Amino acid sequence: MHTPLSPALPTFDDIDAASHRIDGVAHRTPVVTSRTVDARTGATVFFKCETLQRGGAFKFRGAYNALSRLDAAQRRRGVVAFSSGNHAQAVALAGKLLDIPRVIVMPSDSPEVKRIATAEYGAEVLLYDREREDREAIGRRLSEERGLAVIPPYNHADVIAGAGTVARELIREVGQLDMLLTPCGGGGLLSGTALSAAALSPGCRVIGVEPLAGDDATRTFKSGTLQTVKNPDTVADGARTASLGSLTFPLVMANVADMVAVDDPTLLRAMFFLWERLKLVVEPTGALAAAAVLEGLVEVRGLRVGVVLSGGNVDLSQVSQWRALR
Repeated sequence: MHTPLSPALPTFDDIDAASHRIDGVAHRTPVVTSRTVDARTGATVFFKCETLQRGGAFKFRGAYNALSRLDAAQRRRGVVAFSSGNHAQAVALAGKLLDIPRVIVMPSDSPEVKRIATAEYGAEVLLYDREREDREAIGRRLSEERGLAVIPPYNHADVIAGAGTVARELIREVGQLDMLLTPCGGGGLLSGTALSAAALSPGCRVIGVEPLAGDDATRTFKSGTLQTVKNPDTVADGARTASLGSLTFPLVMANVADMVAVDDPTLLRAMFFLWERLKLVVEPTGALAAAAVLEGLVEVRGLRVGVVLSGGNVDLSQVSQWRALR
C-alpha cells in the first residue's frame, strides 16, 4: 500500500514547520469573544473560528500540509482519503490547489452538503455503506490498485501537525490560556492542540470533547486502554470515528488533561446559541467544545479559556429535526 504514514509521533517542531507550509494558503481564522458568554460562564472565552477556514473546517490545514509533502511521482499518481465530510472536502480542495488527483471514499449517509462540495472541488467520490463496508479496507484496495497515497483523516503525522496550527495561531494571538477545549473524533485536532499548548502555554489544561453516543476516546482516556465504538447514532457526524489511532492514542494519553462527553440535546442547545447570539454558523461536531463550556460540563470560572469551533458545514435540511431534539 502506498502511504506516507510515519511511525514517528509528530512534535511541535512539525507543527511549526506546517504553519510555514500552509502560510498564505490556509486562512488565518478570526478569534471571537462575547460579553454574553463571559457573563454566562464567569470566564474569558476565546472562540477560534475554524468554521471560516477554507473548505469550512480545520481539516484543510492537515490535508494541505500532508499533500504538499508528497514527492513528484506520488503527486502524479494521486491520493485516496476516507471521510464523512470535512476531511473529504479538505483533501479534495488541497488536491485541486496542488494539481493532485484524488479519490474520496464517503459514507452514503454523509451530509449531502459535504458530498456536493467534495465533488465540486473536482474529486472522484465513491460512496459506501457504513453498516456493511469498511472504509479503510476500501481505501487500501484503491491504494494497491491505483498506486494512490492514503491520506487518513487523523492518524497521520502530517495531518496532526497541520491540525496543531489551529492552537498555535490562537495562543500566539491571545496569549497564555488556562484551558483549551477542542472537539474530538479520531483525535488529530486534539493531539495537535495539546502539542501546541504544551509548547506555547505551559500549564494550560487541554480537554477533548466528544459526543456521548461516541465516547470511545473518553472511555479510552479514563481506562488507559484503547476503546472502540461502532457507527454511533449522533448528530455530530464528524465525530463518529471508531477509535483513536495508533498515533493519536499515545499523544492524547501523554498530553491531554481530561476528556468529557456531551449528549446530543446539550450539543444542539449550544450550537443554536452560537447561531442565534454570536451569529456564528457552526455544525454540530464543531460545537462540541463550546457545549462543554456553555453548559457547565467543565469548571471555567475565573479562567482564560480557548474554544475551537472546528467546522461550519451545516446540513440545513436537518435543522427542523435538530430543533425538535434540543
